[in-house]
Amino acid sequence: MAVHVKAPWEVTLMRNAGRLLSEVIAIVKANADVGVTTADLDRITEAEIRKRGAIPAFKGYQVGDAVFPASLCASKNEEIVHGIPNDEALEDGDLISLDFGLHYGGYFADSAFSVVVGKQTQELTALLDVTERALYEAIALAVPGNRVGDIGHHVQKLCEAHGYGVVRDFVGHGIGRQLHEDPAVPNFGKAGTGVLLKPGMCICIEPMVTLGTWEAEILDDGWTVVTADRTISAHFEHTVLITRNEPEILTKLA
Repeated sequence: MAVHVKAPWEVTLMRNAGRLLSEVIAIVKANADVGVTTADLDRITEAEIRKRGAIPAFKGYQVGDAVFPASLCASKNEEIVHGIPNDEALEDGDLISLDFGLHYGGYFADSAFSVVVGKQTQELTALLDVTERALYEAIALAVPGNRVGDIGHHVQKLCEAHGYGVVRDFVGHGIGRQLHEDPAVPNFGKAGTGVLLKPGMCICIEPMVTLGTWEAEILDDGWTVVTADRTISAHFEHTVLITRNEPEILTKLA
């Protein structure tokens, strides 16, 4: 496994990409509301990315013969990741997970968040809170000397303690010149195992957590991943730089 450690000049370019993506996230988040379609959000996403001189990372992304058709992954309720935007309006109480990526200056940035539009229930509020907490506590562990397994173990332990399922078929990843690089960053596993974290590594940490089972299925469109039991799922993600001291969140909203 070849894990790319970024040179200082590469880190600067990664920071630039992350900053631009954080600006786009803030705008799209402000537009996610009842009555808005995910196709609307996709159009906003692409326009804001291109306005900044960047390229949408997801549009045209290819796996085998399948090509992703949008700039935004929009996954609603039981959809975990890779939902394709459509013309259905978001309804009161929908949980929508929005996943973003862009390419700028030769480098990628990637991030995601989930939000409930309209009225929130206590059940969904708790799911969002624990999933986001898992992300930030995992980020705090992204320091030199720790291993990838320390991140996954903590996410799994925290979320399962609250009775949630932790998705295993889809995981975080390294990032840099490519959108997906080594190492894989699972949200489960054994502490003290996996790739050793070193300064200059960039990884995407992204807990995907469900109200029910951890098991997932892919729909007939070849992209949309849903919970096997059709329970609701949440997803949060940041691009994180490993430094000699504290981890740096490159996609943190200002």
